[in-house]
Amino acid sequence: MPTRTCVITGASRGIGLATALRFAKDGYAVVGAARDATGLAAAAKQITASGGECEAVATDMAVPENAGRLIDAAVQRFGRVDVLVNNAGCAPLGPIDEISAAEFEQTYRLNIAAVFHTTQAVWPVMKRQGGGVIVNISSVASVDPFAGFAVYGASKAWVSLFSQAVAAEGQPLGIRVFAVAPGAVETKLMRSAFPDFPADRTLAPEEVAAVIHGLCDETWTHCTGQTIFVRK
Repeated sequence: MPTRTCVITGASRGIGLATALRFAKDGYAVVGAARDATGLAAAAKQITASGGECEAVATDMAVPENAGRLIDAAVQRFGRVDVLVNNAGCAPLGPIDEISAAEFEQTYRLNIAAVFHTTQAVWPVMKRQGGGVIVNISSVASVDPFAGFAVYGASKAWVSLFSQAVAAEGQPLGIRVFAVAPGAVETKLMRSAFPDFPADRTLAPEEVAAVIHGLCDETWTHCTGQTIFVRK
């Protein structure tokens, strides 16, 4: 049984998949979650083909109960959770008077509530283990949002503040918490919102994954609670 396990939400593509592959390469067992069962199955094949061990959990993180089910699945399969990466999210773009109630609600459920519920679910597991690392994906939009990103930017500002507050609770328990705030990343989500964004100004998902993975090194212990900005 692997001694280290990483749980990643939104693992079927983009930053989530790149992060899963990075941890698998380092010998972690990966538990990947995503709504898209087909895409997640393909991602799991990539992870296992790279030599990693993977448990794919097709689930909608916008449903609060699924957070606990995800962590339970990880513990049942691998016995522990060393790293949690809260990556699943959505990014509605539009004038404030055109954002629908459904878009606002979905952003709240994925970008805020899912981060809270999954962190809450993994907390007792990490307490029993004597430590762990939680990395929450924020965004540069949390401090410098494009026009039309009011709802998204505000949700990511919550992620950064939440990470700082929870890190204070986790410090005496050996639980480190970070937020990683990338700029534009070359993903399907980014291209759907900004199809004409210059490619030479985007980050590769692998660049963000490298930062997430690096934060799990104990040399970053003194930085717990910080938001790490990643820009081109």
